[in-house]
Amino acid sequence: MKKWDVFVFGDINIDLLVPNVSSLPAPGEEWEVPVMETMPGGGAALFALGLAKLGLKPVFLGAVGDDFYGSYLRDCMERTGVDGALLETLAGEQTGISISFTDQQDRCFLTFRGGCGTPDIRRISMEQVSQARHIHLTGYAEAVNHEAYLSFLKALRRDTDVTVSFDVGWDSTGEWSRRIYELFPYLDVLLMNETECLHYSGKSTAREAALDFASRGCMTVIKLGKKGSLCCKDGRIYTRDGFPVSVVDTTGAGDSFNAGLVYGFLKGEDPETALGLGNGCGALSCTGMGGNAMFPTWERLQDFLREQG
Repeated sequence: MKKWDVFVFGDINIDLLVPNVSSLPAPGEEWEVPVMETMPGGGAALFALGLAKLGLKPVFLGAVGDDFYGSYLRDCMERTGVDGALLETLAGEQTGISISFTDQQDRCFLTFRGGCGTPDIRRISMEQVSQARHIHLTGYAEAVNHEAYLSFLKALRRDTDVTVSFDVGWDSTGEWSRRIYELFPYLDVLLMNETECLHYSGKSTAREAALDFASRGCMTVIKLGKKGSLCCKDGRIYTRDGFPVSVVDTTGAGDSFNAGLVYGFLKGEDPETALGLGNGCGALSCTGMGGNAMFPTWERLQDFLREQG
């Protein structure tokens, strides 16, 4: 028996959401808005919260500041069922904040990283990780931590029986280095969105990219937004269409998809079923503000999938 189902490593911050804003005030002006919402944010944190709502036991390794927002985030994690034993509070530091301005077409952000950032993967204890069935990794930035990720993944494969999912994320440097391929043989589940996979692979389609990535030994999952998702495993492509919903806010939809997909993977579901679980979680998360408020329980997800036929 393992202590945790999933060890989650990565970012956590506050999301301050301002909906239905298509432009910002000019200098010297003040506008009133009908609502602002403060919610947990950070892709890894939203993933962990989603897994807990589905009934798994995740632990989260990350850091918050010793301020009001840090206390709020810790309380949110623990109330939802995420083990906060490895969530560090950094003395003298501020918790990160991302302000999201949204309308029906697009979003823009103002982000303050704070003093916490994404934890250094070299701080992960192999002894702690081995107490989980699975680890979910984020925070990859090839230009600064590629060798650290490669070393960690090699040690994880050599010394533990823990399976790995890896959400690559956006390359803010614009380099899209193919060194990332060095990581793929040590992964069980590789997660990217469509734009990321085309940049990294240099291919023309997500299907071609998935086949290329999966040939290195990992199951590859590509998120296609409202079009749904696809998966390549053992040379075979699986696809699932997206579910039509009334979209309020797409914040965290990809992280919600990740939680549903990894839940299916850990439950031993076939790829097509796991894609459906991911699509369902991603779709439902878009029906309310924030990245986790509308994330479903397992019972709600099952009801939704039955309704969709």
